[in-house]
Amino acid sequence: MNASVIATAVRHDWTRAEIMALFTQPFNDLLFQAQTVHRAHFNPNEVQVSTLCSIKTGACPEDCAYCPQSARYDTGLERERLMAVEKVVEEARAAKASGATRFCMGAAWRSPKGKDMPYVTKMVQEVKSLGLETCMTLGMLDEKQADDLAAAGLDYYNHNLDTSPEYYGEVITTRTYQDRLETLGNVRAAGMKVCCGGIVGMGEEAEDRAGLLQQLANMPEHPESVPINMLVKVAGTPLEQEADLDPLEFIRTIAVARILMPHSHVRLSAGREEMSDEMQAMTFFAGANSIFYGEKLLTTANPESNKDMQLFKRLGIKPESREVHEDDGEAEASIAASLEAVHNDQFFYDAAQ
Repeated sequence: MNASVIATAVRHDWTRAEIMALFTQPFNDLLFQAQTVHRAHFNPNEVQVSTLCSIKTGACPEDCAYCPQSARYDTGLERERLMAVEKVVEEARAAKASGATRFCMGAAWRSPKGKDMPYVTKMVQEVKSLGLETCMTLGMLDEKQADDLAAAGLDYYNHNLDTSPEYYGEVITTRTYQDRLETLGNVRAAGMKVCCGGIVGMGEEAEDRAGLLQQLANMPEHPESVPINMLVKVAGTPLEQEADLDPLEFIRTIAVARILMPHSHVRLSAGREEMSDEMQAMTFFAGANSIFYGEKLLTTANPESNKDMQLFKRLGIKPESREVHEDDGEAEASIAASLEAVHNDQFFYDAAQ
């Protein structure tokens, strides 16, 4: 397939066979195509930085086999009620001071209840007032809930498909694939941007990874953000003994996602804690250009902030900037300061020498 054609074409009619052909071609050819697409639409040396905050933890009634927040599994996770608005704003201020440009808020719900909506819409309003982009993941939304969040100013709504339609029933039985698609439709109709991806390494086949990406790429509008999660195996969940996915297969998934959805930010999400610096570097080359930044990603570990800054410095990567408020420069200045501190860190070495 001609890489120059791929670099400019945005399609919504990918066949499973075409996607599998991308997955199975020689690794170097796949990365070359992905990097060609990436450079046609993004600065290859910029990565968008987000921070994720769990605003309500545990006691979820769903049976997602990967999730430590499910009430059905004994994972030792301490249940927490909905966080106070003031505490969320405090976390958002800290995220901005650390250099994040987007603040994502997640609640372990099947769907928000009516009594919860005034609190979450207030969170959106207050976080936006800080000059941050806002994102939420609250479970399923009906039309009114989506409209209310949009009216509050929510920029992105996250609702993952998780895997292919064919494999979905092996992972989740308490909500259907169609339920997820309907929530995404409600989000789009309300005028919000979509953050939607999935999880790999759950025992699925390569065909299922292709099926997930086919669903995403053939949406009427591609998700603006596509998180690709590596399964984090948590004791007490049904997938705790799942075999590790070959790291090269994860990188192939990133590369194919980049080719299929040229304008989307492809995000490294859960599982980064287990990735070597070299693996992360290859995912950035394959087209990943967004990360969750900070020490905790909902209920699982995430690389420490300073470690991320060290890797950015070694790779010559800069955080992607955005222009919304005049004081956004504070976030950029904060990351610049972090990078400079890393440069002077006694544990840092200059990889260019």
